Amino acid sequence: MMHCIQLHPDDDVLIARQQLVGGTHVGDIVVKGLIPAGHKIASHAIAPGAAVRRYNQIIGYASQAIAAGEHVHTHNLGLGDNKGDFERDYAFGADLKPDTPRLQASFMGIRRADGRVATRNVIGILTSVNCSATVARAIADHFSRRTNPGALARFPNIDGVTALTHGTGCAMDSQGLGMQLLQRTLAGYATHANFAAVLVVGLGCESNQINGWLANSHLREGDTLRTFNIQDAGGTASAIARGIEQLEAMLAQANAVQRVPCPASHLTVGLQCGGSDGYSGISANPALGAAVDLLVAHGGTAILSETPEIYGAEHLLTRRAVTREVGERLIERIKWWEHYTEINGGEMNNNPSHGNKAGGLTTILEKSLGAVAKGGTSKLQAVYEYAERVDTPGLVYMDTPGYDPVSATGQVAGGANLICFTTGRGSAYGCSPTPSLKLATNSALWTRQTEDIDINCGNIIDGESTVPEMGRRIFNLMLTTASGQLSKSEAHGYGQNEFVPWQIGAVM
Repeated sequence: MMHCIQLHPDDDVLIARQQLVGGTHVGDIVVKGLIPAGHKIASHAIAPGAAVRRYNQIIGYASQAIAAGEHVHTHNLGLGDNKGDFERDYAFGADLKPDTPRLQASFMGIRRADGRVATRNVIGILTSVNCSATVARAIADHFSRRTNPGALARFPNIDGVTALTHGTGCAMDSQGLGMQLLQRTLAGYATHANFAAVLVVGLGCESNQINGWLANSHLREGDTLRTFNIQDAGGTASAIARGIEQLEAMLAQANAVQRVPCPASHLTVGLQCGGSDGYSGISANPALGAAVDLLVAHGGTAILSETPEIYGAEHLLTRRAVTREVGERLIERIKWWEHYTEINGGEMNNNPSHGNKAGGLTTILEKSLGAVAKGGTSKLQAVYEYAERVDTPGLVYMDTPGYDPVSATGQVAGGANLICFTTGRGSAYGCSPTPSLKLATNSALWTRQTEDIDINCGNIIDGESTVPEMGRRIFNLMLTTASGQLSKSEAHGYGQNEFVPWQIGAVM
């Protein structure tokens, strides 16, 4: 079996470690045709309509007869008429395990006045509407170490000035869900521990009025939160000058910090996977899950998300829900997504992307079963809606889309001060003001895109490391990054363009 991986004795498929050609012997099986790396091979003959298992879970149904050794993929595997409506035993709380002894580890963090701990010390510029994006970017550019190296020379403890702009804020129902999500997201960023101070720039006539947002979010202006509108400032050039002046007044106070030892319990880590492949559920995702279990044992928090990408695997989470209410809240979000995709003329199985399929994933069920592994084995403590503030330690769930920038934006709004992002096809994502770590699922990706990837979990596939060993490496990298070491994406300057609040509802 050196050519393939068998994940469970009852599985109907094997996973190719590398590209295989027809005639290759895999145990007693003879490979039929070319099998790309990470793709599935039938371990025995499969009849038309039969359920096909991976991880000892159903990933779809054979759309035609499949011979032993044949490639199993989109041409002969799908959901058919079942569309995931097979029986799933939610068994709320059935797989709860005893709490592990509390562990102690620390990182060098920044303590805020309210007791929260930051992993970065950034000044943020937010916009109420897309119309003020250019002004916000121009203000941030004045303080950029890349274009104006001397601007922050006197403030060595400031990690940067970042403008987070977006494409909405007007032509929408001012009382609707879309506006609620936008305002909640902006409030989460405005109060994020990694922002030492925030300036909010508006146009003046937009639907998302700054004063209304402040009131709805129970926020007040002060030394660390300032606002103004372009129309009141007298125009573009005047607004840029005003913004620069206000930020200069914030710099000295923001610089007056130092890193001190802080318990790992102050880490809140958002879990992401993007550009997933056939190895994601074997290497990087379970390794990240092992790191999550370590984080939870230290009193920290991990946020699992991307609801369309746990679809069909949600029963693995409900079985770990601390109460039936928590499990049922997750199922409510699943049902909301089924309705949401239906009224928009889609279905949940539309989720796997071209890259996912090229990497060996066939159905949403298969993708979801691998994605859930990021959550480790810890108890599911709570379920949050998009961009809600996360205030429960341990493993929690936040309802977000599967699109990585939108999902991570919600997690950061909820308080994530670190992101861990697994990828099999390659990703170059960052999310200021929160550092993002990339975890490669395979060594070929690591070799090809080392400049963007922080750690290679492909060693698991290569037989050079185990999932627990890699989990410890990831946890240690979390601590080091939280202490100030730049992630690869931060070093490249990623983070400003990847702020994408979830836009939902009619654009009018």
